Amino acid sequence: MAQFWNSKVMLAKIEATYGTDPVPTGALNAMLATNVRLSPMEGQDKSRDLELPYMGGQETIPSELHRKLTFDVELTPSGTPGVAPPWGVFMRGCGCAETIVASTSVTYNPISSGFDSICLYQWVDGTLFKFHGTRGTGTIKATAQDIPKASFEFTGLYSPATAMVQVTPDLAAQLARKPTLANSAVSAFKIDGSDFVTRSFALNMGNTISTRFLIGSESVIIEGRDETVEATVEAVALGDFDPWALAVSQTPVELELRHGNTAGLISTLSVQAAQVQRTQSLENSQNRVEWPLRLKPLPVSGNDQWTLTLT
Repeated sequence: MAQFWNSKVMLAKIEATYGTDPVPTGALNAMLATNVRLSPMEGQDKSRDLELPYMGGQETIPSELHRKLTFDVELTPSGTPGVAPPWGVFMRGCGCAETIVASTSVTYNPISSGFDSICLYQWVDGTLFKFHGTRGTGTIKATAQDIPKASFEFTGLYSPATAMVQVTPDLAAQLARKPTLANSAVSAFKIDGSDFVTRSFALNMGNTISTRFLIGSESVIIEGRDETVEATVEAVALGDFDPWALAVSQTPVELELRHGNTAGLISTLSVQAAQVQRTQSLENSQNRVEWPLRLKPLPVSGNDQWTLTLT
């Protein structure tokens, strides 16, 4: 019997104990995602390399088995200040702290230890793929006239796929929160407090994700981090902003990307010290000069390269 790719259900829940299934449910842990791509059996094929008196193929043994899942989510806040959005689970799985101030805000920022792990259930029609001990990386993106999104890539420990009837996901609240497009009415991008006309912005969390398979321990780890920002903006007079001079002087700048006007639906991504890197080209769009800026968020006191605050 055929299986249908567009029949998918995703569940995600923080693990209290690394690698131990917290049993997510369709009622509480369903996730709304797009562009789902599943790699169900990643790893190595170890040849036996036998010395034989004849030619022929060698048997292999699968090793370091794990699986990967990539997808996008709409970066729409919960709608209520101080209430974390469902996709906050994914931010925590990417090595971020989640700080909640009741009735006020939810803030995400990178941390350097004590990383959470998540458990993912991904159904494809009647087949369930479970990810345990899962960690990953992501990119926060806003493009003019498009929905602000985050693209995530998660790596989890392998377990056998099972034939299991899909749960019924409760996505009503997520579907009811309609996203707004990034545009002049609800979005703004600032460099050192000055507004820039912006085509696109992307913050890559830059996590290095590794599998660590040893005798007595198997895990997915965040080995390191190196964030980058790419932003395409309309060029301005050099007296107002000179990206080449800033690259030479290594003078850091502040960045702020704000989206949304309604309480509970406002997102503000802030970088307090971004190094301007070499701007290597100019772009022509409708006879307007645009700068493809490359910037590197730097820690000031540590674990403060960037913040994403929902208010």
